[in-house]
Amino acid sequence: MSGTSEGPTPAADLDRSAVTESDNQTATGAGGARGAPEAGTTKRANGAAYRSVFATAPLAMALVDREGAVADANDALGELLGAATAALVGRVAADLLDLASDARTWHAYREVLGGRQARLRCTRRLKHPDGRTLWARITVSPLDDRTPGVLLSVADISARRDLQARLRHLQMHDPVTRLPNRTLFFERVTAALEAESYEQGGTGRIGLCYLDLDGFKAVNDTLGHRVGDRLLAAVAERLTECAKEAGRNRPSVPLVARLGGDEFALLVEDSTGTEQLADLAESVLKALQAPFDLTGQRINVSASIGVVERHAAGTTATGLMQAADTTLYWAKVDGKDRWTLFDPERNAHLMTRQALASTLRPAIERGEFRLDYQPLVGMADGRLRGVEALVRWDHPRFGLLPPNRFVALAEEDGSIVPLGRWVLATACRQARRWQLDNPDEPPLFVSVNVAVRQVWDSDLVADVAEILAETGLPPHLLQLELTESAVMGSAGRPLQALQALSDMGVHIAIDDFGTGYSNLAYLSRLPVSVLKLDGSFVRGFQYEGTGAAPNPADEVVVAAMIDLAHRLGLTVTAECVETSAQATRLRSIGCDTGQGWLYSRPVPPDRISELLLGATPYAVGNP
Repeated sequence: MSGTSEGPTPAADLDRSAVTESDNQTATGAGGARGAPEAGTTKRANGAAYRSVFATAPLAMALVDREGAVADANDALGELLGAATAALVGRVAADLLDLASDARTWHAYREVLGGRQARLRCTRRLKHPDGRTLWARITVSPLDDRTPGVLLSVADISARRDLQARLRHLQMHDPVTRLPNRTLFFERVTAALEAESYEQGGTGRIGLCYLDLDGFKAVNDTLGHRVGDRLLAAVAERLTECAKEAGRNRPSVPLVARLGGDEFALLVEDSTGTEQLADLAESVLKALQAPFDLTGQRINVSASIGVVERHAAGTTATGLMQAADTTLYWAKVDGKDRWTLFDPERNAHLMTRQALASTLRPAIERGEFRLDYQPLVGMADGRLRGVEALVRWDHPRFGLLPPNRFVALAEEDGSIVPLGRWVLATACRQARRWQLDNPDEPPLFVSVNVAVRQVWDSDLVADVAEILAETGLPPHLLQLELTESAVMGSAGRPLQALQALSDMGVHIAIDDFGTGYSNLAYLSRLPVSVLKLDGSFVRGFQYEGTGAAPNPADEVVVAAMIDLAHRLGLTVTAECVETSAQATRLRSIGCDTGQGWLYSRPVPPDRISELLLGATPYAVGNP
């Protein structure tokens, strides 16, 4: 009979209850009771009785001497170990029952043999001579003080272990696909990330393909959950085949698991790098491209896969799954039916985005925002006509952030409404201050960007009226900028709000004109007074090379837009004017106002005050 260790070293039972000498004595008075049998006769009778019980007991037992050799064994033990009972006598008990396979059990066993420990209990997996394996619960207990050695008993617990194994299998596997479930998957991941798993050999790396099926909900909703379950089972079969193929000629086969719903994972232990994971992801996508024929239903599905591959050291199961989940989301956003590799820089940007989104509203309340102003300059005379208010977030952790880092977030969560109201009030208050501080100069108008959500989620007309009344700024000195796509599709409430603002005397400007609908005919039905040409048109106003003529196509397009705008009674502002050559060409085709680094970057309000006090026109170049 041979044996193997169960795995982790079994804990010794340190119950120190022992059989005492008085338990085995017959109570007698001083000198013995009258009529009692002789002591020698009683001992012989008791010994024969105990020997009979020992020999016929159904529990497998053996007497082991102080040296660890079997002194006696019953038939049950011989039957359990598949050996003749007489042949067991004289054998080393530890060898018969694999008690020396791990240091802790061996030490505890020697302690019991030496009388220094009360009892040992452990479980061993033994191999029967006929080839089958059995699980045995072994108990080693000392005999009484007059009898040297220990009593060793062995119970066959194979049936119980088999039942436990079946129950664990059911608990750890998905009933639909028969794949390992989330619980077993996380056990495997956690074990693979333990230091002893990768420090003793292997690559020390781990990889994961985390996928879900694109549009699986539609299958359930239209064909029913029964067909959906059959599809999941069929997908599981193809994933298993992919894993087997990937594991060919490698130390291990990737673990395929169903994590829930239509989510699956393929775990690669001891991965060799991102190339191995990329090949596995490609094979999965290819395997799922073939249609599934499910009892007459022909179904096509695709998958999105997030791929993560990294060093096992320093990685946690939670961190690995978070990275995989994030990367799966990227694959969905990038267009589905594809795999995407985890990108630490992209993830850092996402984490920053989430951190900003979670602190936007409190930041408004704490006053962490400020406004800079960029001059709007008359193209004909180079004089300052107005300014555009541009919001910045003075973030305590990330520093000064431009609007493109947080405005979209504010629009998503609705905080653009209180932020926009603050920007509008602050800009109007500043414009009124410039007007009062410079009574001899033509007053500057201030241009403020407005998001469509401000129109839908707040009473923008009432807010503007209240702010103008509170600050004392004349309505004609306020210009509101909306993007072209927002204005061109205006109808209902947004159009009514724009009309009411225009009737109030506020100017409406279309920002980034030329990048959206570009429907000049529709402009005649909107209360718009200013077009701001997108910077892409202005950037095209560059000389091709030294002494080369400008591209005539750019000039024809922009000139046509300016001419049509003027015919509709609109003025035109060119954004991103950076060179005097651009300014000269724009002025020659009739552009009214320019804005860009040629004139000034966005600056604090005190710098605008200095420009007003100087009242020096910007250079307009040579026509």
